[in-house]
Amino acid sequence: MNIINKGEKNMKNFKKITTLILTVMFTGALFAGCSSTQNTATTPNSLDTVKKAGTIRFGLDDSYPPFESRNDKNELVGFDIDLGNKIAEKIGVKAEYITTDFNGIILALKSPKFDAILSALSITDARKKEISFAGPYLMSGQVIIVKAGNTTIKTSADLKGKIVAAQLGSTGEEAAKKIAGTKEIKSYDKVPEELQDLLIGRVDAVVVDKPVGGYYIASKQDQYKVLSPQLTEEPIGIGIKTENTDLQKEIQSIVDGYQKDGTLSKLSIKWFGYDAYTTK
Repeated sequence: MNIINKGEKNMKNFKKITTLILTVMFTGALFAGCSSTQNTATTPNSLDTVKKAGTIRFGLDDSYPPFESRNDKNELVGFDIDLGNKIAEKIGVKAEYITTDFNGIILALKSPKFDAILSALSITDARKKEISFAGPYLMSGQVIIVKAGNTTIKTSADLKGKIVAAQLGSTGEEAAKKIAGTKEIKSYDKVPEELQDLLIGRVDAVVVDKPVGGYYIASKQDQYKVLSPQLTEEPIGIGIKTENTDLQKEIQSIVDGYQKDGTLSKLSIKWFGYDAYTTK
């Protein structure tokens, strides 16, 4: 009798333990399923997230006129700022601009510190392996800037034995490194710093985006000179995290529309002094 009771008790305990284990397993699977569904449905910085937040956050380097810089009131102004405001308006949200060093701007997008990069970002094969792009919204390229009155440097071939400046992490830096025979490539965080060093003779030339070079020539014709032809042809786009396909498609559609209706032409005339969509 005692033996039978013990067996019955053991069996009851076994059933309780089994039931408890199954309950825990089922609950864990249920929560895992919910978590998986939530992760699939909600991607950080997606179009839906942007609309719910009522704000789209653009990352940029604020020292790159005429694309983005600060005026005497410390307000952000430039081609990219106007474009970003128009993109936000089309989506139905407000634009917010978050400044960061250009050299770390792609890492900041991935972190994610902001929703998209709108900072004269050239579309390259290397960058396309890390992020997606909307655009291009502009065709640009790298040019060589020297001091006004310099008659010894006429082409890239004349930079042999010379010190050349470029922005750190930029395609200008990449282009400068490909120039044969240079003495040194000096990398700078900000374009104004390299242009200032050009004026005081610390460097012999600066490699920079064509619209930026054009901007400085327009405002300081007595100090700088842009050489021709330009070193490269580069498409410029808006950087977006690879998984945010809905946001990429939305911005792509908006940019295409603005190019067709002449909005981008008007912005380029305002900031570059020429229609970048009809003039090479």
